[in-house]
Amino acid sequence: MKYKRPFQIKYKIMVICMIVIIFPVVVMTINSYYSSERLLSQNYNTLLSDLTKQTNIRIDEFLKEIEKITLLASNGLSDSLSATHEGSFPIQDFLRVSNEENEISAYNILMNYIMMKDRVFSIYLYNMNGGQDLFVSPHQPIDKAFNVRNELWFKKFMHEDERTITLTTRVDKQLENKVLAVSHARKIHDVTNGKLLGVMVVSIDIKFIEIVNRNLQEGLRSRFMIIDEDEKIVYNVNDQLIGTLFRDNVRPSEATNVVVKSPLSQQKWTTYVYMPLEELTADGRILGKNLVTLAIVMSLFAAVISIFLSHVITRPIKKLLNNIRLVEKGQFEQVQDIRSRDEIGHLSTRFNRMSHELKRMVERMQQEEIEKAAAEMRALHDQINPHFLYNTLGSVKWIASMQQADKIVDMTDALISMLRYATKSDGSLVMIREELTHIAHYVTIQNVRYYGSIQMKYEIDENLLQYAMPKMILQPIVENAFFHGLAEIEEDGVITIRIGSREEDICIEVCDNGTGMDQSMVRGLMEEKHETGNGGRGIGLYNVQRRIQLHFGEPYGIQVKSEVGKGTTFAILLPAISCLPDNK
Repeated sequence: MKYKRPFQIKYKIMVICMIVIIFPVVVMTINSYYSSERLLSQNYNTLLSDLTKQTNIRIDEFLKEIEKITLLASNGLSDSLSATHEGSFPIQDFLRVSNEENEISAYNILMNYIMMKDRVFSIYLYNMNGGQDLFVSPHQPIDKAFNVRNELWFKKFMHEDERTITLTTRVDKQLENKVLAVSHARKIHDVTNGKLLGVMVVSIDIKFIEIVNRNLQEGLRSRFMIIDEDEKIVYNVNDQLIGTLFRDNVRPSEATNVVVKSPLSQQKWTTYVYMPLEELTADGRILGKNLVTLAIVMSLFAAVISIFLSHVITRPIKKLLNNIRLVEKGQFEQVQDIRSRDEIGHLSTRFNRMSHELKRMVERMQQEEIEKAAAEMRALHDQINPHFLYNTLGSVKWIASMQQADKIVDMTDALISMLRYATKSDGSLVMIREELTHIAHYVTIQNVRYYGSIQMKYEIDENLLQYAMPKMILQPIVENAFFHGLAEIEEDGVITIRIGSREEDICIEVCDNGTGMDQSMVRGLMEEKHETGNGGRGIGLYNVQRRIQLHFGEPYGIQVKSEVGKGTTFAILLPAISCLPDNK
């Protein structure tokens, strides 16, 4: 598909110029807009905080009065609302003897107190001494059929040691109208003998909060609520929300509202008041129109600038595109340098470096292909030698069999198996089981030489035989044990191969009870680079170490522990790798 590149570049430059020019203006305008909004929000937050604190003070005063009246009732109340002369306790007198005189005295005292507090209180005196109860309510009719002693909260209160209890917003069933109220109950004990005389419950109509909120705007009243410690709504203008969970119903989002909360001192309650941010940002529409107008003007200006810049920018871009086409065709030598100090010049420099690297990589791959082909030819040629050896050894085995030379037959069989194992080309990793089979063939040959004087012992975890290891790494180590560890021992020579787990790796140990070595001999053993059979003392151990570390990294390889006269232990640490299907 063909593209009109000059026009596309102009469009891109136009967009870039518009973004570069408009973005700072938009950011500054939006920042000013939101800064003004935040400032307004902070001012309203301060205002709402002050209003909330004042409201909380009034609410705390009402809640204090609830506790105050019950406390005075326990210690005595007189007509002057203070402790009377010694021995005068009108409330306790009524609870002791519920006659008409004591009832009138107690009723008048409690009514006077209620009248002084906006008449939003109701007081219930429940006689636990066998006498009658006393109900004082200036506004609401009493439901005398209701028996508080059947209420769960009352029964629980009677069985507890607590002297007071505060009930959050609930339906006051003692009133016929079943109004919502907050209640405080206190046990009244006889001051002379401590006997429980009764329980005083002071109930305050939840509508008292509307009296407290007279200074709030009407809009804020509907957004004012009180939450208890369990996040249940204690007060809300909507009575249906009282008692429900705050978070499930009317919890305002702080992202879209100015939310102020303040704890009360008398109860574990929290007052919330909020105002939507959209009501604070009425001028936002005008600011938005100004922002759009400014963006249009800047867009026109950016379009004019882009026409000029397009000509300056497109020339090096065209040269860069031409260089890309040359690289695509493999014409690396014709790539031109673009002399420019801007971003396009840097991009061109990087591209030229990449093209040079790509050229070297192509040349290297071509050379590797040539070498690979040569290696395959050598491998095909080398396959002739093993087949010739197999046939020759087969003839030797046949002749030895005809002459009943069993030892020669066994050696020839083992040698043929070893050659097949060494020359098979199905990967550099084999199963541990295969490597042990190869060692068994090798030991067969050596025991013919040593007249069976050297014994092999195996201590192997059978579950590890299916794991992979590099091919031909145990033979040089066992060979070293035969020729250098046990060569001077005429009998009782033992080579033990142990295979077990070491954390997440596999450890193979080859131990002999031979002559052993000192530390200098151990270091020389691992540092010499002789191949097997070349007369070196190391018998290929350096190459075994090198192969293991090339396969698996530096943490793996051979460790040698030896002591003169006590034998040698070669420990090979390998990673636990499941053998691939083609290695099985």
